[in-house]
Amino acid sequence: MNTMYLPRFPTLKDLDIRGKKVFMRIDINVPVDPDKSIILEDRRIKIHSYYIKKIMEEYSPALILGSHQSRPGSPDFVTLEKHHELLQKYTGLDIKFVNDVMGPVALNSIKNLKPGEVLLLDNLRLISEEIIEAPPEKQSSSILAKRLASVVDVYVNDAFATAHRSHPSIVGLPLLLPSAIGPLFEKEVNALRRIISEPEPPRVYVLGGRKVVDHLRIIDNLVKNKLADRILTCGLLGLFFLAAKGVNIGFENYNLLEESNLTQYITIAKSLLLRGAPIETPVDLKTKIGDKVENEYIGQIKGVAMDIGEHTAEIYSELIKDARTVVMRGPAGVIELEEFRAGTLKLMDAAIKSSGFVLVAGGHLGEMFKQNQGNGKIHVSSGGNSVLLFLSGEELPAFRALELSAKMFLGW
Repeated sequence: MNTMYLPRFPTLKDLDIRGKKVFMRIDINVPVDPDKSIILEDRRIKIHSYYIKKIMEEYSPALILGSHQSRPGSPDFVTLEKHHELLQKYTGLDIKFVNDVMGPVALNSIKNLKPGEVLLLDNLRLISEEIIEAPPEKQSSSILAKRLASVVDVYVNDAFATAHRSHPSIVGLPLLLPSAIGPLFEKEVNALRRIISEPEPPRVYVLGGRKVVDHLRIIDNLVKNKLADRILTCGLLGLFFLAAKGVNIGFENYNLLEESNLTQYITIAKSLLLRGAPIETPVDLKTKIGDKVENEYIGQIKGVAMDIGEHTAEIYSELIKDARTVVMRGPAGVIELEEFRAGTLKLMDAAIKSSGFVLVAGGHLGEMFKQNQGNGKIHVSSGGNSVLLFLSGEELPAFRALELSAKMFLGW
């Protein structure tokens, strides 16, 4: 029986926000050049701009936007002035901006905001409370949550990418105000619901990249809930499971596992295999030996593994094409180098050509997919870490806070 749980969340259709003051948590935390304070990649700002414009056209609330950017002490911890410029550009709206979060300037600006107007507050993490993790009940008593709640009518969370955080703007405000999820958050939840509540078999998970320990937790949860028919491993995770199977992966590759402190987890991997985890491992690898790139078969590996091999890419691609539900997390190889992107691109192409539903769980792999690929059947998540923790079986703090709010204010 599947023990993973997705509560029913109120949406904008469940709350009357027309003409009301609405605080909406978004996530426009983006890569920034710390020396020039230039935004390097603005995909999140573009996505949120689309939904902000839709909300204003349909409901015309007095909309107050709140987001964070990095954290104090980091080089890219900056104000949201540049973000504001791009929000205006992509929404086509005249968005106000205040270099304040909960002081007199911010509170007066919110009080004076009229229906049909939009206001962006400055970086929420300029307030120290917004970097402290605590349960919803405690965060609802924070000064930040209480001050903002005193000047708005409704709370909306459209920042799925922060759902794994337990900060005042994410879990405190829902306990003080009628709350709902925004359209982007709703889209993410619908994608999760599709893979855990109504997944069509065959269900194939493609797990790669370097987050081996995180993926072990996911695999454990998938096995426990019988959610996967096949788990295709690649990247460092593929090497790790080959080692767990007792396959000779070569001295340098095993040394890489040791240097990454991963060999201590091999007993866990063996236990998963014994429990019947449907793990598939590469049959060949693309390796680097000096300056030469080779395609080497398992058991004869001499070089450093950099990508899945050509035969593995073919096998995995056929399994993906035949699947009805596909979840992808992490690249198949060292995609930073052009000569080692072939495996990842081959698997991506298979996902695009498959007839099933595909969830791409953010990260570097998500950045490689274009939103318009796959005729709408591919969902590229805006919150890789939130998806990862949810698939690991953890309760996301934002989910709990929104569920509590629905009980308090809507009687659900």
